[in-house]
Amino acid sequence: MKLRLLFHTLILFSFINVPAQNNKPFTDMFMQDSCTFSTSGRNTYFILEPGFQLVLEGKADGENSRLVITVLNETKKIGNTETRVVEENETVSGITIEISKNYFAFCKQTGSIYYFGEDVDMYKGGKIINHEGSWIAEGKNKAGIAMPGQVLLGSRYYQEIAPGVAMDRAEIISMTEKAKTVAGDFVNCLRTEETNSLKPKEKEYKLYAPGIGLIRDEELVLVKYGFIK
Repeated sequence: MKLRLLFHTLILFSFINVPAQNNKPFTDMFMQDSCTFSTSGRNTYFILEPGFQLVLEGKADGENSRLVITVLNETKKIGNTETRVVEENETVSGITIEISKNYFAFCKQTGSIYYFGEDVDMYKGGKIINHEGSWIAEGKNKAGIAMPGQVLLGSRYYQEIAPGVAMDRAEIISMTEKAKTVAGDFVNCLRTEETNSLKPKEKEYKLYAPGIGLIRDEELVLVKYGFIK
């Protein structure tokens, strides 16, 4: 029991950062070796269970865009960890521009969702043109945190740790947001600011609703969610 309490305390402090100190580094060590991983699980802002799906729509650069995120009934072993496959399918004006398979695992001790990489297919004219952004948490690459189990205002953490390829990171900047969407009205939403150490001038903002997950990704807003057959 004492060891478990110590472990939770260490995880808790690993996410504590002061929002006002914007030069404070992002956490990139998450005690992964102390986790018992599962391919299914959920925390307040992330559902990793087969069949769960989010559909977001909106206008990006004046065109109708759609993002469908589906937790598949598929797993993939990365290193010694069995991960769950989550597919993201993005279309613009009905034409597929990107399909990615993302690999996540749930830490039973902390409730955090770890991100172990993705395989990306970029499309143009109905054909795959490249795999930009693909990475796997093997070798010099390490798993990041997709969503911490213990959410703290001001937390700053890496989501992807693949030097030279994918270095996305997030900061929790609000936990009290409200949002109105086609899928419903939500309160106590989590707002994150996402940046990339490879492109430090770029910023993106996302909203997550309790018990659901992602409800806004820049111009895209949730229109439907739930479990599919």
